[in-house]
Amino acid sequence: MELQPGREAIVRVAVATLWSSPEAVRPVDGPALTAGVDIPTWVSGMDADQQVGDCVLSQLLLGERVLVDELRPDGWARVVAVEQPAAKLDPRGYPGWLPADQLTPVDPHVGGDPLVVDATSTELRTAPGGPVALPGVVVGTRLVPAGPARDGWQPVHVPAHATPLWLPDGQLVPAPTEPPSAADALAVAQRLRDVLYIWGGLSAYGIDCSGLVHLAWRRFGVLLPRDADDQAVATTPVPLGAERPGDLYFFARPGRKIHHIGIVTAVAGDLADRRMLHACYRRRRVLEEALPADRIATLVGVHRV
Repeated sequence: MELQPGREAIVRVAVATLWSSPEAVRPVDGPALTAGVDIPTWVSGMDADQQVGDCVLSQLLLGERVLVDELRPDGWARVVAVEQPAAKLDPRGYPGWLPADQLTPVDPHVGGDPLVVDATSTELRTAPGGPVALPGVVVGTRLVPAGPARDGWQPVHVPAHATPLWLPDGQLVPAPTEPPSAADALAVAQRLRDVLYIWGGLSAYGIDCSGLVHLAWRRFGVLLPRDADDQAVATTPVPLGAERPGDLYFFARPGRKIHHIGIVTAVAGDLADRRMLHACYRRRRVLEEALPADRIATLVGVHRV
């Protein structure tokens, strides 16, 4: 089978990066562009300015579905990430560009109730305890089991791999059938504390503010929009002062759209009691802190998922 415009495909690499255009990529982006993508090396090679370059739109996880809109002769595919809602950009999902060799056609013969990776990051192996076949798989990735666990290892179907790969059974959980509690999602986000801030990032190696929120709820099968302003539309406002841990703080400058989001971590009393976990652009990492004065000045709402 081959990729075809107008049909769905799935991501075959651990983490694929969605770009604004093929021409926007930089020399530093090489490790993120191949079929053997190496996101940790890509992230570690960037300086502080490159970490916030707007050429990166989002990232997609192994097995994530896309709709292929266009295939270019130079090996790039224009796609829509259908599992990342982005109503203001495209009602079908988040649009952007990927190297086509990071995708594979959907295999209609692979199906079943998925398992979800609960490890912050892990490696898929060729056999129980065997050589690493696919490193860098991150929390929230969904994989279809390829048979029963054996000696503490679970075989899974992996896109573009003819035979199952394996990972420790304890790193997988059944796909949830009920919505998570706010505390559950907050606990996932807290595991990403100190991860580097990467504009458009959506992995345990680099993430942005709305990516942190999207990934924390995605771990439980809740597909929030990808961008902060869309996340505000998709969630329910609650009165300021009534927030509880796991709710969302939204920030905007006067007359401007929402530009930042954080996850409430402490029950609010007065203004000085407000705390949040967020991927901080200015400090280039995920951190938990009391809201500084400039954040309080731009706080425009509290929402609940």
